Amino acid sequence: MKVQTPEHTPLMRQFFAAKAEHPDVLLFFRMGDFYELFYDDARKAAKLLDITLTQRGSSAGQPIPMAGVPVHAYEGYLARLVALGESVAICEQIGDPAASKGLVERKVVRIVTPGTVTDEALLSERRDTLLLAVARGRQGYGLAWADLSSGRFLVNEVAGDDALEAELARLEPAELLLPDEDGWAPHVLERNGLRRRPPWLFDADSGRRQLLQFFGLHDLSGFGIEDKPLCIAAAAALLGYVEETQKQRLPHLTAIATEPSDEAIAMNAATRRHLELDTRVDGDTRNTLLGVLDTTVTPMGGRLLRRWLHRPLCDRTALGERHHAVATFIDSRACDDLREQFRALGDLERILSRIALCSARPRDLSTLRDGLALLPAVNALLAPLDSPRLQALAAELGEHGEQAHLLASAIVPQPPLLARDGGVFADGYDAELDELRRLSTHADRFLVDLEQREREATGIATLKVGYNRVHGYFIEISKGQSGKAPAHYTRRQTLTGAERYITEELKQFEDKVLSARERSLAREKLLYEQLLEQLNEDLESLRRCASALSELDVLACFAERAQALDWSRPRLVDAPCLHIEAGRHPVVEAVRDEPFTANDLVLDDATRMLVITGPNMGGKSTYMRQNALIVLLAHIGSFVPASRAEIGPIDRILTRIGAGDDLARGQSTFMVEMSETSYILHHATDRSLVLMDEIGRGTSTYDGLALADACARHLAGSNRSYTLFATHYFELTALATPGSGIANVHLDAVEHRAQDGTESLVFMHAVKDGPADRSFG
Repeated sequence: MKVQTPEHTPLMRQFFAAKAEHPDVLLFFRMGDFYELFYDDARKAAKLLDITLTQRGSSAGQPIPMAGVPVHAYEGYLARLVALGESVAICEQIGDPAASKGLVERKVVRIVTPGTVTDEALLSERRDTLLLAVARGRQGYGLAWADLSSGRFLVNEVAGDDALEAELARLEPAELLLPDEDGWAPHVLERNGLRRRPPWLFDADSGRRQLLQFFGLHDLSGFGIEDKPLCIAAAAALLGYVEETQKQRLPHLTAIATEPSDEAIAMNAATRRHLELDTRVDGDTRNTLLGVLDTTVTPMGGRLLRRWLHRPLCDRTALGERHHAVATFIDSRACDDLREQFRALGDLERILSRIALCSARPRDLSTLRDGLALLPAVNALLAPLDSPRLQALAAELGEHGEQAHLLASAIVPQPPLLARDGGVFADGYDAELDELRRLSTHADRFLVDLEQREREATGIATLKVGYNRVHGYFIEISKGQSGKAPAHYTRRQTLTGAERYITEELKQFEDKVLSARERSLAREKLLYEQLLEQLNEDLESLRRCASALSELDVLACFAERAQALDWSRPRLVDAPCLHIEAGRHPVVEAVRDEPFTANDLVLDDATRMLVITGPNMGGKSTYMRQNALIVLLAHIGSFVPASRAEIGPIDRILTRIGAGDDLARGQSTFMVEMSETSYILHHATDRSLVLMDEIGRGTSTYDGLALADACARHLAGSNRSYTLFATHYFELTALATPGSGIANVHLDAVEHRAQDGTESLVFMHAVKDGPADRSFG
């Protein structure tokens, strides 16, 4: 990058001043109808966006490398840069070019980063875009994360690197803020969107003062974080970054919520990966649990479902209310009608955040108007339903008649894309605007009358009255008739075949009409700002309404899935047990053409472990995963793919499945296997569900057998976890002795001899008691 010298042109000195304030991000420098990038920014953007790199003009005697994107289409380019992890400073012309003497004033109005985007075009519709800050202390880590597009701001404290890795895997932040210090674990440093920040920004004492000032409070006890210094430090660091990048008020961040880890069933990063909740190991997102489960109608419902899926609850009261709500939807048949209503519902959650940030577009307001118009019908559907949760959500919805009437009277049925184009407000909403519009719309009638009068007065039948943007209004007479032009006509323009004139009457009319158009646009701009202010007065109640609509969408989705896929209501009981009858794997069943073989599971206080044997491809892994997914589905409030499910208290789900190395961290297949196994042995309790698939295969036969034997004995005897232990080591079937808490089951297979003498193995996929009779190799 060139240094600033007096030899540079005034424009380039202006660019260098803005770039000096934001050296680490790309600078979109507004020049008329384009955002231009210069020097190193231009070279980098040209490669990333595949746009032309040019050299135009010179400054300080050197040509200026530059690349540009049109203002009207910049969002598409911005979205690509953000997706690549880049941040962009938007430097706008804040002065009026027509009124400015000399160079137009420019200023960076915001910095768009992967974790702070709020523009609709830059966001993934059904996935949260999170900004996460992590503070570090002796007792563990403090986490704070925010979704600016919805106004959610949450915190949590975790102890140890494993717990931090689990939270990062759950939240999948688009951008991660860390103190610029040594000693961070590799799994943290490898994440996309990493931003190193000065350590002093993560100070709890100054952070507390910062939070009190931002929220206008005397203490933080209302948020439940007064005694959580690491949460305070992380929240303040995040808030400082947001204020630094957005450069405006953030009225939609109204509170901080805590999300304690002990309120949810714990799943570490490996478990989320092995169970393929929303992404397969190969990156595919379709054949996953979310892919089967998500039939939500609205984007905000889809995002809430994903959050629920990654945070199954332990709170049985809340889960019972969800299950009851789903059953009520099914029994009343109200589910289909509600989902049909929701098809006309937009993403109100994100629209309300854009209203708070004053970046909402006219079509956002029309979508909000149409959404609020649906509320009476939704409330009418919910009113007769006997469900505590559905009635609580109905109360959260509210009526919002005042806001609905305001938007219905203010916004035209089909508003333009941008407010600056005008035509947003309906006739009758504002008398002054109506009068200004009348002047413009009556212009055509006046011009027709004027043309007729001037033809009669001059006797020139071909005389025309017209308008163009460059010269304004004119009276046009052909060259042959120009000699008949009256003396009070003043020549305005000479063309090849005609002369154009202006009269005093036409000049006065022109001034009046053009002034009316400018004043009309200015009036609309003022009315638009006032409308956003009015809506912001009721922002919190509108956000509660959007949140309730999201949850209704998810519960209706659960009801639809239960009916379509023949799922049943699970029973959450206090006794320690996992009793599942005719359980199925929801994803495998969805993608298979042939019928799925359902299987039972019985684990309780007397039987804590099933040693599962049988041939490869016989269905051992499918059987284990389906039971974990059934437990997980029950704990998000969904019905489950089984004819009956009775589930005792569960505190975590842990898995050790598959083989693979992690060369980036210097871990072999065996080391990965042992690390995951060690984690399970140290964290599993008598309320944990553990899946162990082929432990010990990453090393020699006898070493592997010894490891598998020791792990099985420890899990059954010391941890006493609910364990599904799949193995090829037949020696382990001997563990199932009376009083051991271990039982044997196997996946059945039948050898078939064809008439031509060839032999084949037919997998029955049925789980039967006892060990397999032999190894199939």
